[in-house]
Amino acid sequence: MDKYYYFVSQLPTLVFGKETDMSITKFLDEAQKWVSEKDLTSLSRISKANLSDSKTKDHVLKQYNDFESQMRSDIGLWRDAQRRDLDFKPTGFPVSMLKDGDPLEIEIRLMEKQWTFIDEMEREHHFDIGFLILYFLKLQLLSRYFAFNKEAGMEKFQKLYSVTI
Repeated sequence: MDKYYYFVSQLPTLVFGKETDMSITKFLDEAQKWVSEKDLTSLSRISKANLSDSKTKDHVLKQYNDFESQMRSDIGLWRDAQRRDLDFKPTGFPVSMLKDGDPLEIEIRLMEKQWTFIDEMEREHHFDIGFLILYFLKLQLLSRYFAFNKEAGMEKFQKLYSVTI
């Protein structure tokens, strides 16, 4: 079965920066009830941490991998150009995304860029495994977003700063 009408229709809508009741674990538990064994295995292996390492035949995941790889490459080339005092303009986003703000603000803008790309890809997928893959990627982005804690980060920075001095 390649269409998952009931499962997709019961999933809550995800909005970037807004908390949801759907966790990664809960999503995978629900998927276990509704998707085929093969698709469940595919979903379970998808992780933002090892996304670029995954050798996938799935068109949706490959397209997202290519996008993220290009974005990371652009960031690396831009940073290298900055160290060498050269000019480099990323192809997928304006330089201001990397220049303006503190590292957390920059990271959040890059995550929003990923979210927007996933949103655009979702338009082509309805009730299929591609939609579920994209939904799962969004859940992982939200999980990362809500893992940021300004107070804890500042505390860690202060400890490292005091040790360095």
